[in-house]
Amino acid sequence: MDKPATLDQLRDAIGLASDSLTPRARAAAQYALEHPNDIALQPVAAVAQASGIAASAFIRMAQSLGFSGYGELQRLFLAPLQRAAAPSFRERIRHFGGELAIEDPSDPTEVLRAFSQANMVSLEHLRDDAGSLDLDRAIRMIRRARLVHVLGLRRSYAVAAYLAYALNRVGRPSVQITGLGGAIAEQAGAVGPSDLLIAISFPPYAADTLQVCEQVQRAGAKRLAITDGVLSPVARGAELVLAVNDAGLLGFRSLTSAMCLAQTLAMGLAFRDRRGGQAGALDDIDC
Repeated sequence: MDKPATLDQLRDAIGLASDSLTPRARAAAQYALEHPNDIALQPVAAVAQASGIAASAFIRMAQSLGFSGYGELQRLFLAPLQRAAAPSFRERIRHFGGELAIEDPSDPTEVLRAFSQANMVSLEHLRDDAGSLDLDRAIRMIRRARLVHVLGLRRSYAVAAYLAYALNRVGRPSVQITGLGGAIAEQAGAVGPSDLLIAISFPPYAADTLQVCEQVQRAGAKRLAITDGVLSPVARGAELVLAVNDAGLLGFRSLTSAMCLAQTLAMGLAFRDRRGGQAGALDDIDC
């Protein structure tokens, strides 16, 4: 395979090669994507010690992606730093988590300030990485679908509920798969080959979401995944992956970035429809 020339190409290559990588090489790839500065600046032995993954797994992962070895992969990660790129999201979150400690978790005012800061960090990351998200293609997929089915369970339920609501508000027929009454497989059975499933899930991934993804793939429907990265099980087999990472604090994950992305898709679709001459695309919208 042709070796990736940029980090964006590397993410795509890892996503495509995910099924063929060994579990240890896949773990090494996941660590590399989440800790790009560590890969850029540390020798493989130091990275292995920090990650708990054998150095040989990083070397095999690099070779599987077309590199001669870890050193050549490392140079790919080093290039953005030499262009004074901003630190990665997970490093900023880790740094933020180390700097800001809640002295009195029983004080709701202090907790609010901490969550607000975490949400701001998440949105800054989303803003900085906006150019890497193929939003135009996502909107085209939504426009071309006969019907859009939106699925998000557990912590992702609120994002899915809002997105289904907002798409309907801008004139795009959409339904939310809720699994109400334990009928999630029956609801997913309504997804046809001309439809689109938007699946939203973040760690720990909801098992029912993964099962529905497999079910609609067998039905021939297209799938758009909103998740934390190309190695997410929700991303496997999807036509398009929109990767967002929300801040985590005290075991809770913020939904700010995921909700902002949902709003962007709905309003981006409305503006695109208006530009395309569809009257009323932005009339009386109160999303």
